[in-house]
Amino acid sequence: MLAYHDHEWGVPVHDDRKHFEFLVLEGAQAGLSWSTILNKREGYRRAFAGFDPEKVARFTPARIARILKDPGIIRNRRKVESTVRNARAFLQVQREFGSFDAYAWKFVGGGPKQNRWKRSHRLPATSPESDAFSKDLKARGFNFVGSTIVYAHMQAVGMVNDHAVECFRHREVKSPR
Repeated sequence: MLAYHDHEWGVPVHDDRKHFEFLVLEGAQAGLSWSTILNKREGYRRAFAGFDPEKVARFTPARIARILKDPGIIRNRRKVESTVRNARAFLQVQREFGSFDAYAWKFVGGGPKQNRWKRSHRLPATSPESDAFSKDLKARGFNFVGSTIVYAHMQAVGMVNDHAVECFRHREVKSPR
């Protein structure tokens, strides 16, 4: 968790495969702890073709059945099937907007929203931006993209800087080198 916080969480992402990875992982987290998901990240990477949405979109029911036997992931049928559905919707967004990245970042005006929380325990679970992003994703056929999951995605990919101001990462993420 510490390495994830210190090197990855909140760093602005502009890579579609990384966006897809975090959508998969955040959806898998629903009802679980983030540490559980981080511990299974490599299992997810193997099971879901390195988070390649084009490959995942072609997964068959037989492939899904094999994945559901993999102890390296959370073996929840709804979440696994959702990942395949989301890959197909993800590709449609790419076709429409040129990239998922261009689509996603429009919900925060093209740049990270800089929050200034005094304490990390006061972080919100949602925001007006995550509400709008979630609603739009659902309208496009995505699943496991409620506002809380979407806000977690926005935090992970740096669309919002939710490091507390006293955290050394707040300034680093705000002003990347």
